[in-house]
Amino acid sequence: MIDRNKPPPRLALSVGPGLIAVGIAALVSAGAGVAGSKLEQQAVALPKTAPPDEADEAFPGGTATTNESIDTHEAFSHFSHGIGFEGEARFKVGNAIFRKLWVSAPSSTTGSDGLGPLYNSRSCQSCHIKDGRGHPPNGNYPQDTAESMFLRLSIPPETDEQRRLIAEHKVNTIDEPTYGAQLQETAIQGFDNEGHMHITYEEVPVKLGDGGTVSLRRPTYSIADLKYGPLHPETMISPRVAPPMIGLGLIEAIPEEQIRAHADPDDKDGDGISGRTNEVWSIEDQRLELGRFGWKAGTPSIRQQSGAAFAGDIGISNPVVPKASGDCTKAQTFCLNAPNGNSERDGGLEIGQKLFDMVVFYAQNLAVPPRRNSTDAKVASGKALFYALNCQGCHTPSFTTGKVEGQPQLSNQKIWPYSDLLLHDMGEGLADNRPEGMADGREWRTAPLWGLGLTQLVNGHTLFLHDGRARNIEEAILWHGGEAQASRDGFAALSQDEREALLAFVASL
Repeated sequence: MIDRNKPPPRLALSVGPGLIAVGIAALVSAGAGVAGSKLEQQAVALPKTAPPDEADEAFPGGTATTNESIDTHEAFSHFSHGIGFEGEARFKVGNAIFRKLWVSAPSSTTGSDGLGPLYNSRSCQSCHIKDGRGHPPNGNYPQDTAESMFLRLSIPPETDEQRRLIAEHKVNTIDEPTYGAQLQETAIQGFDNEGHMHITYEEVPVKLGDGGTVSLRRPTYSIADLKYGPLHPETMISPRVAPPMIGLGLIEAIPEEQIRAHADPDDKDGDGISGRTNEVWSIEDQRLELGRFGWKAGTPSIRQQSGAAFAGDIGISNPVVPKASGDCTKAQTFCLNAPNGNSERDGGLEIGQKLFDMVVFYAQNLAVPPRRNSTDAKVASGKALFYALNCQGCHTPSFTTGKVEGQPQLSNQKIWPYSDLLLHDMGEGLADNRPEGMADGREWRTAPLWGLGLTQLVNGHTLFLHDGRARNIEEAILWHGGEAQASRDGFAALSQDEREALLAFVASL
């Protein structure tokens, strides 16, 4: 386990010894593989073939899967099939609010004022670009800005009260006292921003089993141009790229017991995989609930995730987080005293209940696209390799949603997110060493794979993982460690044709 009181070291990659080039048949039948790996020890027990595609597997979102064209950069922006006429109207209003550019208060456009005073973005869409994923900046400021990526900030608990809040799961982290929960890289006119994220990359070659080499880029993070004094000496930093928005309502609709059934925190089945739940505080329900959303499953619902994003990223008060000053801290009195856009019309908030509910509905109903090329022989071969390497041990293929009141399109659907939505130790290479709730500094929630192959089309890049360090799916797999080390080593030991087949399968989801 990670020492939660230890400040995070620079991110590092452990590159193991050279891998033996072997085919998947040998891996499965003879137990050959990376010397000393769990794959070698367990290979005989791994399934030799993947289960055949089910009839509904071509529709990962069940009947809610979009039937609109996915051949454009709007592939992630369609509404759930079966949403109905009234639902479509609500979705379109929510979309307009999601795309709205907020302005500072006071303003003549009173329905759009309240931005900041410190913020990361002026709209939801600016982070979740085309409802897809964000990316690291193309260079350090002033070469580029980090609008769709930010740095989370926290410190270890220092007081009895802070320790109690953490122990009772009332909060996931303790904010850095001067700069708050995340670094705000932008400010409204007349104020200074907090500073700028600075990233340096080191290229690290990784030898593959067939003699090829892949270069991974190892990032190091720091903060430049701090405007309000030094950071707390034990500040923990975690970079986060905005994730794609598709399928969130379906994930929210999975009954808790289905997700919990996959948890195996003590690895009782001995497969080396010990998924855990993150139990987090529901602001609205005032109780502990299963964490489902965010890179460390730190949020229980789309409503809470949306409210936290409005407040923390844009500085907009809302029904879930009514604080008008966003992420301003007690040390930033100028920020706390700045004009805000709260209005009686909106219940004393900057976005009122009605419009906020429209945004939540929008987020619940961004449709999953259908699978592509599922009948291709290469894709089918890749699926067999995916199962043979036990990738499905974390990337659970399917769930069935429960009933969602008033939303039959999300109810009782067989869905295929390829994620167990649990926390897993991903090794030192990906560790941020920053706890979040019950997640320790090496754990991340399994990311859903649906729609992954459309990232280039939608977002114009193929940058993956929580900080966008991986430049393609292959690099993302090679960054896996910890519980995924055996699967990662098995992938690296494949021939080039086998690796390409597995990548084709993942891109088809």
